[in-house]
Amino acid sequence: MELRDYASKYNGITFSREGGVLEMAIHTRGGPAQWGTRVTSLHAELGDAFAHIALDRENKVVILTGTGDSFLTQFDAEENFPETDMSHMWARIHQEGMELLNNLLAIPVPMIAAVNGPATIHAEIPVLCDIVLAAEHAEFADLAHVPSGTVPGDGVHVVWPMLLGPNRGRYFLLTGERIGAQEARSIGVVGEVLAADALLPRARELARQLAANSAPMLRHTRAILARELRMRMIGELSAGLAHEGLAMLSYSAP
Repeated sequence: MELRDYASKYNGITFSREGGVLEMAIHTRGGPAQWGTRVTSLHAELGDAFAHIALDRENKVVILTGTGDSFLTQFDAEENFPETDMSHMWARIHQEGMELLNNLLAIPVPMIAAVNGPATIHAEIPVLCDIVLAAEHAEFADLAHVPSGTVPGDGVHVVWPMLLGPNRGRYFLLTGERIGAQEARSIGVVGEVLAADALLPRARELARQLAANSAPMLRHTRAILARELRMRMIGELSAGLAHEGLAMLSYSAP
């Protein structure tokens, strides 16, 4: 697998690479990223992209960031799922949900998240990276699930209680609490908080430092650092998605 095999494959992801450091920026039609359920949405594309990244042995470090002044805060009003009903749609969403987080964690090299603004939809994606940097105006919340009437079962139920502790994690998921960048740093979710214009330069600086190490060292380091997260996700993600789907089907039934 080479960068040219996937660099132009996705509607909502742009790639560049220099010195073994792969940068991937999520977007929607060139602007800030929005979340959707169509087969061309980020929900569908990210898991596939992570799988390709994992197979490209020229990647030594991966930087994940957003576009504009937000990481991910909006649903895409233009996106509607193509299936005839919710039950058929959810079979695909379950598979995509499994690939999204399991394939992220299966990337065999260190990952750096440069959270360029608020992440209130699927904020678990950037915080699963090994190093999390945040712009000063960034904040973290889970507004896609309980506040929107949806079961928080697609990995957020694993990630946030691990990062925040069981009680704060459940509070966070059930209330839609927003955690600002500085507080996120003080409680250990974020490593550094930076001015917006300093965010990517710092991510690149750290990536270059890491990429100076040998590929085997980086790969074995990533393996041990991601091991517990991978085990937890393998054990709990599918069941969480099933509960989320069952709830959706129950209130969408005629």
